[in-house]
Amino acid sequence: MAEYGIIRGVNAKKVFSKRQEEKNISALDFRSNKQINTPKVRLIGADGTNHGIVSIQDALQAANEAGLDLVEVAPNANPPVCRVMDVGKYIYERKKKEREARKAQSKIEIKEIRLRPKTSEHHRGFKVRDARRWLTEGKKVKVRVRFRGREIHYPEIALEDLKEIAEELDDVAVIEHAPSREGRTMLMVLAPAKSK
Repeated sequence: MAEYGIIRGVNAKKVFSKRQEEKNISALDFRSNKQINTPKVRLIGADGTNHGIVSIQDALQAANEAGLDLVEVAPNANPPVCRVMDVGKYIYERKKKEREARKAQSKIEIKEIRLRPKTSEHHRGFKVRDARRWLTEGKKVKVRVRFRGREIHYPEIALEDLKEIAEELDDVAVIEHAPSREGRTMLMVLAPAKSK
């Protein structure tokens, strides 16, 4: 109890285990065997043959005879579609598909370089070098020029800086979002250029 601590008088281990159970139940959103409570279902056999619309008792009996489980695969259909199969195998295949779908998603990271209208050429060179490295790695780069005090009355200085940066990086980047003012900043987004 000391290693988990007390959360408002409740054992933290119990709270976390309940959260984990709730998470697992919602991740596997399907019903099987006795959990199916509709009077009639469309039954698909273990070999993939369609047995048509049968009562739930007949479907459960067919699953018991095959030594497998009755799994509801399309609960929104009218009547729901149930298949005779192994539940463990079904859960495994669903999780595997979800993992592969997550791997297929591409996550584009956005990096940011911040400048001021008074940033010197030398310091800007460091920032541009970092931006070039990030763009070659396939990341997007947000270039932000922040105005302070009376600098906001001279946006053309920042616009010229952003154009120079875009020209320096035009071999590895394309302008995704042209320079625009947002409050006390001017912002431009560069995306990696498509390889030829």
